[in-house]
Amino acid sequence: MKTKALLIFTRNPELGKVKTRLAKTIGNEKALQVYQDLLQHTMEQTQDLDCDKYVFYDTAIIENDIWNPKFYYKKVQSQGDLGKKMLVAFESLFNLGYQKCIIIGSDLFDLKTAIIENAFTQLNTSDVVIGPAEDGGYYLLGLNQINELIFQNKQWGTSSVLDRTLKDLAKNKIHLLPTLNDIDTFEDLEKSNYILK
Repeated sequence: MKTKALLIFTRNPELGKVKTRLAKTIGNEKALQVYQDLLQHTMEQTQDLDCDKYVFYDTAIIENDIWNPKFYYKKVQSQGDLGKKMLVAFESLFNLGYQKCIIIGSDLFDLKTAIIENAFTQLNTSDVVIGPAEDGGYYLLGLNQINELIFQNKQWGTSSVLDRTLKDLAKNKIHLLPTLNDIDTFEDLEKSNYILK
């Protein structure tokens, strides 16, 4: 077992259940294709990282998908809001003995291997590493230990999440990564380099 773990939160790629805000503009089938391409990109950028990797599915584990069990452990997210789901996931891995844990979503064509590697490095000298998203949330959260405040009293999915999180961490040493664009709406997609087929 390594001392570092990467948690990847995903949604099960089902028609009509992923990228619903994007689907309002481009339709469910194209939105599903975008999400499958996002998952593929996330896998390609994380597969060779020197850490243990865990994919947390939102509803059920899928066998024989893009997440090769040679490289990824598979788990299911807990019940509750996003904060609760993240807290339980972090706790489960810290309890296994990992010393540095980073969580990412699967919504960024801008995410690169080097960004995650840098986040792990920054945890050597920081309590918390955060990758801010342009929409006021964050795309990456890295911790050396559990801080429950991070996961409580947030309006998840809104532009207030990052500000509230930073206020909760006022006494901690935080490292902020570059701000990236996660894909929730058609405007987000237009800002990315993604070519809609």
